[in-house]
Parts: sequence; structure tokens; C-alpha cells
Amino acid sequence: MAALQRRPRRSEQLSLLTLLGTLWGAATAQIQYSIPEELEKGSFVGNIAKDLGLEPRELAERGVRIVSRGRTQLFSLNPRSGSLVTAGRIDREDLCAQSPRCLVSFNILVEDKLNLYPVEVEIVDINDNTPRFLKEELEVKILENAAPSSRFPLMEVYDPDVGKNSLQGFKLSSNSHFSVDMQSEAHGPKYPELVLEGTLDREGEAVYHLVLTAMDGGDPVRSSVARILVTVLDANDNAPVFTQPVYRVSVPENLPVGTPVLAVNATDRDEGVHGEITYSFVKITEKISQIFRLNALTGEISTSANLDYEDSNFYELGVEARDRPGLRDRAKVLITILDVNDNVPEVVVTSGSRTIAESAPPGTIIALFQVFDRDSGLNGLVTCSIPRGLPFELEKSVDNYYRLVTNAALDREAVSLYNVTVTATDKGTPSLSTETIISVNVADTNDNPPTFPHSSYSVYVLENNPRGASIFSVNALDPDVDQNARVAYSLAEDTLQGAPLSSYVSINSDTGVLYALRSFDYEQLRNLQLWVTASDSGDPPLSSNVSLSLFVLDQNDNAPEILYPALPTDGSTGVELAPRSAEPGYLVTKVVAVDRDSGQNAWLSYRLLKASEPGLFTVGLHTGEVRTARALLDRDALKQSLVVAVQDHGQPPLSATVTLTVAVADSIPEILADLGSLEPSDGSHNSDLTLYLVVSVAAVSCIFLAFVIVLLALRLRRWHKSRPLQTSGGGLASVPGSHFVGVDGVRAFLQTYSHEVSLTADSRKSHLIFPQPNYADTLISQESCEKNEPLLITQDLLETKGDPKQLEQAPPNTDWRFSQAQRPGTSGSQNGDDTGTWPNNQFDTEMLQAMILASASEAADGSSTLGGGAGTMGLSARYGPQFTLQHVPDYRQNVYIPGSNATLTNAAGKRDGKAPAGGNGNKKKSGKKEKK
Repeated sequence: MAALQRRPRRSEQLSLLTLLGTLWGAATAQIQYSIPEELEKGSFVGNIAKDLGLEPRELAERGVRIVSRGRTQLFSLNPRSGSLVTAGRIDREDLCAQSPRCLVSFNILVEDKLNLYPVEVEIVDINDNTPRFLKEELEVKILENAAPSSRFPLMEVYDPDVGKNSLQGFKLSSNSHFSVDMQSEAHGPKYPELVLEGTLDREGEAVYHLVLTAMDGGDPVRSSVARILVTVLDANDNAPVFTQPVYRVSVPENLPVGTPVLAVNATDRDEGVHGEITYSFVKITEKISQIFRLNALTGEISTSANLDYEDSNFYELGVEARDRPGLRDRAKVLITILDVNDNVPEVVVTSGSRTIAESAPPGTIIALFQVFDRDSGLNGLVTCSIPRGLPFELEKSVDNYYRLVTNAALDREAVSLYNVTVTATDKGTPSLSTETIISVNVADTNDNPPTFPHSSYSVYVLENNPRGASIFSVNALDPDVDQNARVAYSLAEDTLQGAPLSSYVSINSDTGVLYALRSFDYEQLRNLQLWVTASDSGDPPLSSNVSLSLFVLDQNDNAPEILYPALPTDGSTGVELAPRSAEPGYLVTKVVAVDRDSGQNAWLSYRLLKASEPGLFTVGLHTGEVRTARALLDRDALKQSLVVAVQDHGQPPLSATVTLTVAVADSIPEILADLGSLEPSDGSHNSDLTLYLVVSVAAVSCIFLAFVIVLLALRLRRWHKSRPLQTSGGGLASVPGSHFVGVDGVRAFLQTYSHEVSLTADSRKSHLIFPQPNYADTLISQESCEKNEPLLITQDLLETKGDPKQLEQAPPNTDWRFSQAQRPGTSGSQNGDDTGTWPNNQFDTEMLQAMILASASEAADGSSTLGGGAGTMGLSARYGPQFTLQHVPDYRQNVYIPGSNATLTNAAGKRDGKAPAGGNGNKKKSGKKEKK
């Protein structure tokens, strides 16, 4: 611009050219500008924003940029002013060489809509180059007999400028023999010729020193000089002559280096040294001299470098033939380069996003690219294609531009990356093609919910699991990626047994691992039903559910629980009675046990662990029945101690043991006589208590016997006094039979009701059970037969001292029987009668004392009623239907009758009018006693 300011006239011309170019561009729908060369960087070219119909600020917003092919960027956009400016200093000669017009074409791309606008800028030449001689010194040899007006070519002069700024003329230093004339060829360089104005005389002047000046037509004028040395030679009147003035040849561009192109030929009619000819290039540039080589002796022209049609398709060479004296002739060689399909098409991706959302509709533009081929004709005609089967297609745009657009819906889960191969093929022979891969990433959208591999899950957990332990893991798969595939797990809210489900189990929201927050107990909780929800982190989030059933498996964590004989809370040992007359297989008692576990863990087996008399008793493996293995002998001890083990079938098995004490006796006195042998040896307090009981019973028995003896004595006395009455007419028919009972009757009475006794050594209370009598000669009154209240007497030995006011009577209870169906398990199945008496071995010794005192009192009053029904001695509460099951747990099974094969049934037997058979089990024994 500074140069233009110094030259106002040139500035006006350039302004005019710019205006004409703009108007011409508007007419041709192409944006055109014109600027002079050598402008400073950032110089104004044109208001591109205005020509595009945009505001300057919209250039950056809409992504307007310059797109040019294969050359250095000459222009740039000024986003603030919206102008097209130069990107650097532009030299027209480097850009367009000797072309009359220098046009630079490129495209303006509007990024947001991918629109292209062609722009053409003409670079106007300025006079910035001085004409230049190829040689600054030249020697010209002229024969002295040269005719006037002879012309002698001089060195070539080059001026890169064009038009008026190019070479315009020459000026020769003043002399009398020579002048200079400028020769020019169409579209060729200009060169000077030295013209001989008069004849020469070598003898007069053999050498001439001339100065040649070359000038252009610029403003200011630029010039350069060269020195010419003219030597006058001896006469050589024949110059070399070419066979033809112009030589033409066409060669393909793929001609190998060193291949001869053609050979020029010149002849000289002179002889000797005047006829020896040498050839040389004239009027060629340095570039041409590097491509072609001329043999100076033969005139053969060959290639010294590769030819390239795309670089230059035509060459003009000047060849000179000179003889030894210096005469010469010139000819032209015109070489035409033929195009060969030696350039593969090129694909240049201009713009576009390489990532597209899978939800993009068909027709979405992905990329914009240009294809071109440096060859010409059919060799440069290019077609593009992409493989079939892809959801893409190509759309033709302007100036060999193509758009890659979608033609179908995309699915990232099916294909996440497309490598689209764009094949560009020319129409040459043979055709050449190139492949360019455009990678298209399909961006994910949240269109897939998490899915579980299974529709439901079943989890099995052993009970007594540790709290916080991992019990299961679920995994949901989401084919999406990143946030859309990040799965979070949760449990549906619910309640179980009044507690929230979250207090039982929890789930790790990231890993899906289930944790047990409680230690499960199979006996309390068998299964849990859960709903697991898997949600992704997309927008909006998607989720799915799956059902999970958690089953608690049983462990053998409960030892068998012995229901009968029940262990006393005071640490005493129960006593079972077995008569000495019991036969082998006699049912002494039955061990009843249950297990809170289930399945194999609850299968129970019984075995005799220890016995004081081995071989005397057996225990049923599955029933727990304790039976005699042989008949009892007199030598067998009164007290038999048995340890029975109950074991389940779990792994590892658990067991419980119970100690049974079996008293072998036939009568109460026999029991009383051997009470000392039943004393436990585990404490002085228990030993003293049993001793007190024995002494008390013995004292009461003595008192009772004394009372009976006194009663008999009184009876005998009255009998003696009443003998006269018998003779006179009195009959004794009205006297009750009980008044005639003696000591033997009392002994029989005691023996009759001495079936079973149970003493607790470590308790202040004892129970005595008398079954119904089976003898006709026992002391039974009519009143006692009519009483229904059971007699259950409890007395504290240390406090009551036999006070009858503190006797207690237990209330009756009719629900005392169990049916055969109510006895669960194999241990409840047994043969025999379904009726019988409930066994209870937790008796108080005071009851025995109270019963004896009551019997003595009734005998003193002349009454044999001891309470209860007929033949029961008031003990129907123990063996009658009104027996109260106050001590029985909630496990109704394995109820039996000691001393018999009978088991209890439900109370329906009483309602149906069936008589209780509580004493039937002792009929055989009673018969033997009657016999005895």
C-alpha cells in the first residue's frame, strides 16, 4: 500500500480494476477481487462479509473460513471487519510466471450449513523486477566480409513482469558500425540483435567494445546493462544451416530419464575448421536446462529429469549450430508433453463432525470432502463411491465436493463405529483409484434399559449367617455406554413381620451385591420375596425389575428338647416305678423329645447310654420307650439308674441326655423301707430332707398302727359286751362291714394302693399317686364312691408339720387325652390301649404323709372314705379323666401310661360314655397279690 501511495496514478488504476472485477463477479455469480502484487500482510482485498450477505460478527459464529486446494494460503479473513485480507506478501511472478493474467481461486465455506462460495482474486503486476541478461559479458565474432545489415543475435534478456512493466527496448552505446534491434516472438521472450551498419575492416579495427542497455516500460523505468566484445574474424563466407527451422515432437510424460527425444541437424558448406559444427541451447531457462540435455556434437536432445504433464505440458527450446570460425544458425524445437494417467485421485476431507448421535434422522450431513485428479481429460475425471450395506450415501456438491449423509437410522448397540471407505476412481486407462477411510463414531443415547440375565433368581442361605455377610450378587447389563450404562441397584420397599424389608437385607447400589443385615433363623423365617430394581443414569433414566426369592436353609442348630420326663427346676431326679412282677417287654416309661429343626435335623433316635444294671432295660430306637429286657429278680437292686441319650441326624449331630431312676418295688412299705437307697448323694440338704421324710412317714405309720390296735381293742371290748345281745335276738347285720376290719385289712389297704410312688430328693414337696384298686376287700365307703373331687395334697415338711388346714386340692381338667393322630412323628406310634393315666413323677413326700394321716383319721371316725371315686382312695385326680395337664408343654405327643402298654386318647372317650381304664394296666399284678 505504501508503494501505491507513492504512485497515485497506479492506485487509481488498481481501484478501477477492483471495481470492474467486483462488478464482473456479481454478474457471473462468483465473487471476484483484484489487487496488486507485493501488498503488505493484512492488506484489504474485499469486504467478504458484505458480499456474502453477512454481518462481520457472523463470520466467526457461522464458521466462515477459506478452503483452498494444495497451495499455501494466500488470504485470510478478518473477523472483526469482515474483510478478506492478504495472509502475506504475494509475488505475482512466483505465482503465475509469465501468464498474462494471474488469477487465484479458492472457496469460502460457511461451516454451519456447509455452503461453498467460489472466490477469484486477480493479482495485478507492478514493476518490481528489472530486466536481466543471462550473461553480463558476451563475445561476438564477425567476419570481416560480413555484409552490412547483417544481424547477430545477442544474449537473452528476461523480465518477469508482464505488460508495460516487461522488457520494452534496448539501447546500444554510440558507435559507427553497429546498432541494436529487439526481436520478439509470439508468447515468447524478447531478445536483442546486433545489426551491422557498415562494412568492417579487421585491419583497421579488429575489436569493438559495446555496452548494451535493456529497459522496461514501468514507472519508473528499470534497466540493466551488458558488455559486448565484437571480434572481427577472417572471412568465412558459409554459415551452418539447419535442415528445418522448427522441430516438433510429442512425448509421454512417463518417458524414462535419458531417453532421446529428437536430434537436430545443421550443415556447413565450408570445409576444414570452417565446416566443423557444434550445437548448443539458446533462449532457454534454467529449469529447461535441467530437464533436457543436448549433445554438442550430434545434436541429439534427451531427457535429464522426469517429465510431468501436470507441471508443464509444453516446452520450446532454441538450438544454435555454430562452426569453428563462429558462423551460426538457429532453429526451434517444440516439445509437447502427453498426459499419462499417472496420478491417483486425491480425497481431501474439508469439514464435518466425525461423531453423530444414534438418534440422528436420515439425511444428516456427516462430512464434506473434495476429490480431484491432477491428470487431465478422462484421466482427471473422478467418480466417488462408498460400499453398499452402510447407512450412508454420497451427495454431489459444487466444484467436485461431496457430502457424506445418513440414509437410515443408526443403532450404536449394533455398530458403534463405521469406517466408511470412500473410493475415488478416475476414468483413465488403466484407471487409478484411491481409498480414504472416514471414521464415524455413533454417539450413544439412552435407548436401552438395564436387563437381567434371568427373569427371576432363587437364593439359598443357611440360617445363622453372620450379619453383614454377602449372600448373592445380581448383575444387570445395559448395552449403552458411559452414563447411560451406569447401573444403580435398589430394593423395592416392603414390610415383613412388621419390620421394613431394608432391615433384613441391603444391596450395594454400585455392585449389586446383596448383604444380610440379620442373622436368619429358619424356625422364624423361611423365605423372603424381594424386587431388585436396576436403573441407569441416562436422561431420562430407564429401569427394569427382577424377582429374587431368598430361601433360608435349616441348620442343625437346635439340640433335641426332652419333654418327658421333664427335668425339675429344683434339680431333683424323677423316679419311675416298676413292679418286680413285670415281665420282659414291660413298659416302664417313655422318653419324649422334640427337635425344633426340620427334615433330617429333626429325626430323633434314642439309645441307652448308661445303666446301673446292664441288660435289664432296653430303649426303643425310634420310640424312646423304656422296657424291661428280662424279668426282674429278687437280687435286682431297688434303685436302677438309666441315662438315655436322644440324638438327631443333623451334621454335626446334636444330642441331649436324661437320667431316669427306676424304683423296683411291689408295695409302699417296700418303698418306704428302701427310701434310703433312693437318696441322692449330691448335697447334705437333700440327704437331710429325705431323712426327715422317712422319719415322718415311719412315725405316722407307727401312730396309725397304734391307733388301729386301740381301735381293734375297743371293738373287741364292745363285742364282748354285746355278746349277750347276740344271744337274745340282736343280729349284727346292721353293723357295717368296715367295723370289723382288722390290722390285716389295713395292711391290705396299704398294699392295694402302693402301685407307684415318685419322690423328689431335692424338693420340699412330694407327690403320691394311687391308682384305682382292683380288690374287693379294700376299705371303700359309699361316701367316698360318690365324691368327684380329686385329692392333691401338698404340705411343707418344715412349716406345716402335718397341719390339715394347709392342704390344697387341684382343680379338675377334662382335656387330658390325646388321640392317636395328635402324636406327631414315629415316636408317637405305639400299640396298646388308647386310654391311660398321665405320668407325673414330680410328687411331694408330704402327699404320702397326708394320705396316710387322712386314712388314719377316717378309720378312727369309722369311715373308709379317703376322697375320690369308688376304689380310688381319692386319687382320681391323678388317674381319672379330670387330670389337669398343667405341667405338659405345647408338644402333644408320646403320652403313655407307666406300667402298661396304654397311651392316652382325646377327651372324646369320656364324652362317648367310655369308662376310663386307668387301672387296667395293674389287673394282672393285683390278681397275683390276691393269690398271694
